[in-house]
Amino acid sequence: MRVCVIDGRGGGLGCRLVAGLQTELGRDHSIVALGTNEVAAEAMRKAGAFSVGVGARAITQTVQNVDVIVTSLNLVLPGSMLGEVTPEIARAILDARAKKVLLPVNRARLEIVGAEDRTLDALIARSLSRVSVLVGSARPV
Repeated sequence: MRVCVIDGRGGGLGCRLVAGLQTELGRDHSIVALGTNEVAAEAMRKAGAFSVGVGARAITQTVQNVDVIVTSLNLVLPGSMLGEVTPEIARAILDARAKKVLLPVNRARLEIVGAEDRTLDALIARSLSRVSVLVGSARPV
């Protein structure tokens, strides 16, 4: 299976997700990292992503061919991440056939009712666990 991690800005969340997925899933699955910018992409490359892409075009094309997308809620909010998230990026993620695991981390003053207030470490751990379940229960394509 192909698991895609998308991040922007400095790539701090993305590199932690990539590293965690490497541990959680092992080498049986490809982890694809997509950055809205070079800095984020490089952080995820250093964390061990199988392949890395940069920019809106890479994101919009790649998400069409992955099984699971792991990212923050910001990546489906056009204009977020200091404007790095374009409407095309948000639409491509939402339209992708992949299962989406979105961490409720955002700076857009958006409140998600029912999402517990958790630390970033707890959100990452919960996301990694969810991806493991999704990948483990999925049939090869």
